[in-house]
Parts: sequence; C-alpha cells; structure tokens
Amino acid sequence: MTTMTENASGLREFKMPDVGEGLTEAEILKWYVQPGDTVTDGQVVCEVETAKAAVELPIPYDGVVRELHFPEGTTVDVGQVIIAVDVAGGSTPTGQAPVAEEAPVAEAPAPQAPVADEPKPEGRTPVLVGYGVAEASTKRRPRKGAEVPAQQPETFLAATAIQGELNGHGHASVVVGQRPLAKPPVRKLAKDLGVDLATITPSGPDGIITREDVHAAVAPAPAPEQPSVTAVTAPPVPAQAQAPAPVVTYDTARETRIPIKGVRKATAAAMIGSAFTAPHVTEFVTVDVTRTMKLVEELKQDKEMQGLRVNPLLLIAKALLVAIKRNPDVNASWDEAAQEIVLKHYVNLGIAAATPRGLIVPNIKDAHTKTLPQLAGSLGELVATAREGKTSPAAMQGGTVTITNVGVFGVDTGTPILNPGESAILAIGAIKLQPWVHKGKVKPRQVTTLALSFDHRLVDGELGSKVLADVAAILEQPKRLITWA
Repeated sequence: MTTMTENASGLREFKMPDVGEGLTEAEILKWYVQPGDTVTDGQVVCEVETAKAAVELPIPYDGVVRELHFPEGTTVDVGQVIIAVDVAGGSTPTGQAPVAEEAPVAEAPAPQAPVADEPKPEGRTPVLVGYGVAEASTKRRPRKGAEVPAQQPETFLAATAIQGELNGHGHASVVVGQRPLAKPPVRKLAKDLGVDLATITPSGPDGIITREDVHAAVAPAPAPEQPSVTAVTAPPVPAQAQAPAPVVTYDTARETRIPIKGVRKATAAAMIGSAFTAPHVTEFVTVDVTRTMKLVEELKQDKEMQGLRVNPLLLIAKALLVAIKRNPDVNASWDEAAQEIVLKHYVNLGIAAATPRGLIVPNIKDAHTKTLPQLAGSLGELVATAREGKTSPAAMQGGTVTITNVGVFGVDTGTPILNPGESAILAIGAIKLQPWVHKGKVKPRQVTTLALSFDHRLVDGELGSKVLADVAAILEQPKRLITWA
C-alpha cells in the first residue's frame, strides 16, 4: 500500500500506514505539528495507537504542513489521508483540503498509465515505523460517476450486470479492473453470504461498500405489483429500525460507557480466541523459595549485576528457561491449517505487563541464549518500554511461552489464559512468610504458589507436570540453575 499521493501543485497527502501485521485502523493520540509548521524528512508528526501498541509516525519528506485531516482521538482506517504537506513551498490555504485524485478520467490513457508515469520523489525511499517499503502497486480510489473503460470485454460486463440483477441491484454500472472498496469486516460478511462485491453499488462515502449494501444484495427484490402488501409491511420496518434506540439510553450519573478499542479490543479478541480454541489445563504447586530470595539479595551486591534490575522474576524466568531445556516438547505450537505440531528450537519469553492502555505481552527474543546479566538487562528494558507505552508491535509477536506475575497485586495465584499461539503460561503468586516444615521443624519460610496453564492438545499431563516440578525444584534449590543448565 502506498502511503502518499501528490498533485500538480506539489501537495503531498500522507496516508495512515499499516503499522502492524494485518491491522486495519489506528487512533490518533497526539499531533506534534500544526498547519504552517515546517517538517523535515524523518520527523515524527503524530503518535497513533493500534490494537497492539502506541507508535510514532515520521513524515517521509520535507515541506510545510497545510492540513491535519483528523483531530486527536479519531480512529482512522489504514489508507486514509491524515496530513497534507506542501513540498514545493506553495501557498495553499490552510483550510482547503488538497485532493490528489481529481484529475478527469479522460486524461488517463489507460488505468495503469497514471501509476507508471507518475513522477517519483528523489532521495531515500521512505520507511515508516512498523512497515517496510511498499511495492509499486499503487491503486487509485474509484471516483464517483466514473465511466466504464472502453476496453473492457462486453461479455464480462454483461455477466456482471446479470449478477447485479440477481442480487437485487438491477443493471448497476461497474468499474472493472479496480478492487471494490470495503472494510475487512464487510468483505468477510460478503464472503459468508456468498455475495460478489463487484456486483454491489456502494452507498458509502467515496464509493465504499457498507454492511447495509451487502445485506441489501442478499435480500429479495420487492414485488412491484403488490402495493397493498408493501403498505401493510411498511410500518413494522421503522419500528424495528428504532428498536435499538432504548439500549443506547442510560443514566450518565450512574454509569460510564467506554468504547472498546485499541489494546483492550485486541486483548478481548485474543483471550476469547484462546479460551475457546486451546483446551486449557492448569496445575499448581506451592514451593519454599527462601533460598531463591537469599540469592536475589546476594546478586544485588554482585558487581556483574550492577545497574541491572535484580528481582525474583529474573530467577523465576531463568528457572523456566532451564525447565524448557530439560523438557523441550513443551515449547511448541499447534498448526491447525497444516495439521502439524511445530516444535520451537528457540524460546521467545513473553512477560505479561499491565499498562494504562491495557494488558500487553512483549517478549524477549531468543531468551534461551542469554546469560543472567543479559536476561536482567532485557527484562529491565522490556518493563521500562511497556510502562512508557512505547512497546513496538514487533516486540509482541512470535512469543512461545509466557510468564505473568500476579503476585505483585498481592494474590496467591491464578488460572492464566494462554497467549494465542503459545503452548504454556506460568503464573507467579505473591511471596509470603508462612509456617513451613523445614528439616523436620516448623519454621517461618518464604513461600509462593506457581500455576502452569498449558494447551492439552500439545502438552499432556505428564509433560506439564514435569515442567512445573522442575521450575519449583530450581526455586527451592537455586544451585540447580548450575547443575541442570
């Protein structure tokens, strides 16, 4: 997808890019520039929030900002123009929206000609945060009232018109050779209902096909010779259309409604998908971690760990990595399409982090290769980045196993839900001083409860139990980090 267009007056329109894999929209959190400001190549102009993270967007050219198309707080679809920049130093009025696609259809000798002959800006190829260089496959948005190209085969147009009649739209004019404009949910709806989007006359702005258009395509055409039936059935229609209205009404003094979007929306979809796809099994173990806590205090004084974040999570993460090394089959994923179990020879260790925007799970790439100081550095960087809301989409992709530390909230343990695509997740409970039988006597010891949830398609009870038991054994006797590693 191209992310910019240019017209003859030197105004370039920068479009909302796809800042992650498969994302369709993003919310503009903050503008860093205003109309009239001068911008340079690579300067960050705004911050947007996707379903995965907050991302800063740099502008890929020099110029003067002429217009911001959307205010802060607006959710914008990928591909929509968000800012216009005058790269030629012109004097386009700030309040006038530059339009890069108003050239008459007759001026284009062929549908592909404007793309091939369009002058390309000199200099570096712009590469924005979260996506790479786009291939030269620019597609224009269809113009209202556009004529059907003369070179299209008549047989194809006839077949399209017939299909349009069957879908209840009559002989609609169809622009062949251009992909119909529709959002992903609308495309899925059309696919599920067996409707060809090319046969639908769009009613949305800029020629976009709406859900109502798709539903109208599958609805039978009204009978013209039965006006009495139409008159009888007409009253219930507006009544049904107005039925949802009372649901929207609520007492604002007693309730607050928050739109479901961004990280919260993505988390909800992921948890539903995981809970109802992977059969979860959760096992628990309570363990004496007194020796581990003593080791944490010793490591804080070690010169090799100076400046690094040393806490129980660090040693628990290392214990899990050792347990995975001893039981490698737990580090796998289920490929439903290929009907295969994928064994991972690497560990991307996810750490669940609660942020103001919601729960995110960034992961440490190739955590199994890191020494203890390296792992401490990676954990510290991961936590700091998450707290600042700067975690990139790439940092949350490709995880294999996750740790969630619910103990920081003072609870004993939980039954964690798997991160989609992963085989196991370890929950850490609060570490508390409790009476414990130690060397035949009841003594106060530091104790915690661990919970391991795993995908029972991949991990049977024996394997899951071995992994959890190994983690507990290491935390009880941390010297096993050396003997077992």
